[in-house]
Amino acid sequence: MDLPKALLDPPWARRPAPAPSGDEPVLVPGLTAPDDRAVVWEPGERESWAAVPSYGSWKDGAWEEAAEEFRDGRMGYEPTRAGFLAQAPEHLARPLLAGWKPHVTWDFDHSLKPIVARFETEAWDVAVRLAKQNPYGTGPVVLPFLSADVARMAADWLYRLKSAQKLSRAWFARHGLAAVPYLVPDALGKRVGPRRGAVKALRTIEGDVAEAARVHGDEAAEAVARLLAAAPPGTAPVEPPVRAPSLPRWLDADALPRPVLRDGGELPGEAARNLLLALTVSPGARLDVTGVVDGAAEVCDPESLTAFVWAQFVAWQAAGMPKGSGFVLSALGRFGDDVVVRMLAPLVREWPGRSGGYSSAVQGLEALVGIGTDLALTHLNGIAQKSRYKGLRGEAQRKLAQIAERRGLTAGQLADRLVPDFGLDADGTLTLDYGPRRFVVGFDEQLKPYVADEDGARRKALPKPGAKDDPELAPAAHRRFAELRKDLRAVASAEVARLESAMVTGRAWTPAEFGAFLVAHPLMRHLARRLVWLSGDRAFRLAEDRTFADLHDETVEPAPSADVRIAHPVLLGDSLAAWSEVFADYEILQPFPQLGRPVHALADGEGKSGRLERFEGAAVPTGRVLGLTRTGWRRGSPQDNGIEHWISWTLAPGLSVVVDLSPGIAVGYVDLNPVQTIERVWIAPAPGAPTDALEDALKSADPVRVSELLADLTDLTTAPPR
Repeated sequence: MDLPKALLDPPWARRPAPAPSGDEPVLVPGLTAPDDRAVVWEPGERESWAAVPSYGSWKDGAWEEAAEEFRDGRMGYEPTRAGFLAQAPEHLARPLLAGWKPHVTWDFDHSLKPIVARFETEAWDVAVRLAKQNPYGTGPVVLPFLSADVARMAADWLYRLKSAQKLSRAWFARHGLAAVPYLVPDALGKRVGPRRGAVKALRTIEGDVAEAARVHGDEAAEAVARLLAAAPPGTAPVEPPVRAPSLPRWLDADALPRPVLRDGGELPGEAARNLLLALTVSPGARLDVTGVVDGAAEVCDPESLTAFVWAQFVAWQAAGMPKGSGFVLSALGRFGDDVVVRMLAPLVREWPGRSGGYSSAVQGLEALVGIGTDLALTHLNGIAQKSRYKGLRGEAQRKLAQIAERRGLTAGQLADRLVPDFGLDADGTLTLDYGPRRFVVGFDEQLKPYVADEDGARRKALPKPGAKDDPELAPAAHRRFAELRKDLRAVASAEVARLESAMVTGRAWTPAEFGAFLVAHPLMRHLARRLVWLSGDRAFRLAEDRTFADLHDETVEPAPSADVRIAHPVLLGDSLAAWSEVFADYEILQPFPQLGRPVHALADGEGKSGRLERFEGAAVPTGRVLGLTRTGWRRGSPQDNGIEHWISWTLAPGLSVVVDLSPGIAVGYVDLNPVQTIERVWIAPAPGAPTDALEDALKSADPVRVSELLADLTDLTTAPPR
């Protein structure tokens, strides 16, 4: 088999092309760039940046104390400091911004956007410094900035950083000819590095660049014209040399299984080494190794490539997971399959608990996204919902949100599409063929699989293949059931929790979505038939034959124009008891409390004072407080010494309930304070809302949300100690 050229002649082995004559320097010494600074906003951009939610929140009257904590260093968590600068009164925030020097490399531009929108040029120095540290993560925050230092930085990115190409081109597209005066002194100067970047930038800008350079004099304008004539727009200068990749010391290339060619032979040793070297190159690097990796995928058996990268992963683990080896997980994302997913996902869930393991866990999430199968995304969804590590859970949620946005879906709609069918039959079962005997797999209310004989009698377990069973069919069926049980463990509890959350939040499905992703889905059907649903004001259940039945077992057809949602007991009103009786008669067990769920409401006048006094003063275990995060409560921002002093629940847009805790929850050491006292439960309307808005907001709040809030607080404060 002929191998792709890139596998035999990788890009790092090729000699660079000689420099074209158009790249010979044109020098005009003594030029100086303008020293002004300007912020150039797109229409509506400043307003949208100002509206980006910032980290942390402070109660009225607490600003002075928080400012003191900021000044003396007790407010050590940088996102909290950024949130303070974005929200605090200007007379407090402005002096602190001038001396703010974050001591960590920023990962996301959204933390800075509201600060830049608020203070513009006063936020310049910190924004530019953080952008230099991390162009890919923080660079977008300097897009509105126009000055000599930002122009030089954007030109450097354009010339040197592949990962920042899109951002730098966006900067030059925005500022265009206005950027030329800031670039010309470097483009015509003696310093090689700044000159190369500035020349490439000038060749990128559209319009009469030479005329825009005339602010530096006719000689400068003519020199720029010569530069552009020698290499017209679109012609890039010679790229800087690239360093050939190398293998880390812990990786023995000869110990890895050689990939197998599709025609049956092995990939030659040199080609296999080139593939391994290509896999070590970061996706954002200037060295383009796409041809090497894609060439291997073209000629090699996929399973052998999976074994190749998995062996590399095993070697990395055996070496103690050394840092700087993210390429190992990237390779799994490129060539992994569902077998890899089953082995990798449990590790990703555990890594944040190890010293230095969080970054590996995040890279593991990237690998799951790269593999991209239904099972991989299902595990990603499970981590997003149930990881015990808040940071990892948030990262998984962001990745799912990005996937959903690319597909034009909401997070819930994407989650619907991520539930695998596991190869179940159209009736939602799986037949295991042993040859002379067969077994049928069904599912209970928690989606736990059970096995029944062909006559329907349940068995305690699936029997092992016997001497009379088919020697090929029986072992394969036994393995199939073991894989199904393993895969379901990652899916079942997450899907049950997702539907319960949908009931609480009022998430609705269109009739088409309800039919496709719940009624017709061979797995989700087992949950859907155990719940009461609402279409408009009509309640119904899903019968065994997949028809819709009302309270009297009469067949109903929901209105085709009405969305479908899970009926919270608050919405069933007087029919709740009757529905409970129907489910009891049919012995239908529910996946989570629905018909038997406690229903709560505010007492007359309760909450109008802005407090829920009946829950105050209770002493509760910290673990039980943390358990509330499973139902939508959010932990407060860490304050002094990393202590979280409150948790909050969004009752309605612009209306939150905040529970003040003492002594508070220690981040990373939640057992430090095993018992919390609820000092105050207060209802917080949106900032700036009129004082009489609270009563109206409470009246208009969703009764389901109110019931769930009160149920959580009641359970928290009255449940017996565990």
